[in-house]
Amino acid sequence: MLGATCHCGDVCVTVPRKPRRLTSCNCSICHRLGALWAYYPAASVKVDAKRGATEEYVWGDKMLKFVRCKTCGCVTHWASLTVTATSRVGVNARGFAREAIDGIRIRRFDGAATWKFLD
Repeated sequence: MLGATCHCGDVCVTVPRKPRRLTSCNCSICHRLGALWAYYPAASVKVDAKRGATEEYVWGDKMLKFVRCKTCGCVTHWASLTVTATSRVGVNARGFAREAIDGIRIRRFDGAATWKFLD
């Protein structure tokens, strides 16, 4: 088990294992967030947050909700708004301890234009 937390600790996202790779996306929101995404099946992700500690942001095609801590503002994860058996959650790997993600390959994804990996 591995946990990612926001800066103040009010939100913790627990995943079953260390990510195999990370994704740096250049879409309009990911570019601004500076997040590195680690993907997991939705059923394997546990979010622990104090009551009322999170806020959701939905925009554009309304397929994803980005979740942030209301206290410190850190985006902890995103989740699909269309839940299916193959739904996944993107966890902001910047919330993991640095040593937990050292050496993991970071793939660059062109979410701004081609929807293809650039590497």
